Amino acid sequence: MTQDDMSRTVRDLLRALDRVSLATNLPGEPAAWPYASLVLVAVDHDLSPILLISDMAEHTRAIKADNRVSLLFDGTGGLDQPLTGPRATVLGRAERITDERLKARFLARHPDASLYAGFKDFGFYRIAVERAHLVGGFGRIRWLGAPEFAPPEAAGLAEAEAGIVEHMNADHADAVQLYAAKLLGLAGDGWKMTGIDCEGIDLRRAGTVARLAFDAPLQTAGEARKVLVALVGKARTMA
Repeated sequence: MTQDDMSRTVRDLLRALDRVSLATNLPGEPAAWPYASLVLVAVDHDLSPILLISDMAEHTRAIKADNRVSLLFDGTGGLDQPLTGPRATVLGRAERITDERLKARFLARHPDASLYAGFKDFGFYRIAVERAHLVGGFGRIRWLGAPEFAPPEAAGLAEAEAGIVEHMNADHADAVQLYAAKLLGLAGDGWKMTGIDCEGIDLRRAGTVARLAFDAPLQTAGEARKVLVALVGKARTMA
């Protein structure tokens, strides 16, 4: 596995998964013990994980005492031999945020979270990633610094994303359904687009998420329409 392959594998794992194991350090008794928990996650365009967690949770109390965390992104689901599959442990520091764009990106990924996102005891956190430990399968193991797997930038896409997603779901739901059914081979109606970044789009139907990668990264937000239209054309040519 080359450096580029490893970097892309980390990016794909972080973008594809909507839940992860969060590890923190407990501040009280039993003091200094590692504590693992399940959390919902979205990632920003720069791959910074975004969490929505309760002040009452043990992991939130731990973060307030020591903001160093790790997140396990496990891509081995469904494999007959799980240890042959990819997983990445991401290390970083958690910081509570008020950024409305990041909040919106999380809630687009997890629409049901809007039911409690406004509760006083819930807060959004961004993880400033420092490095990741990738296990791509047997013998394919490496530490990577955050710059080594940083995604390309698409000028203006983060700011334009919400409008693109809303437009596709409201006016081109048939196109989104084609992406899911024809390009990804997914069953069921009612697929929604939840996000778009320089390397692909995110889809969701009930509790299932999916990822459709672009053939080449977007350079600007303006390229999104052309690529999305081309994907519809590709889907319609498939049996």
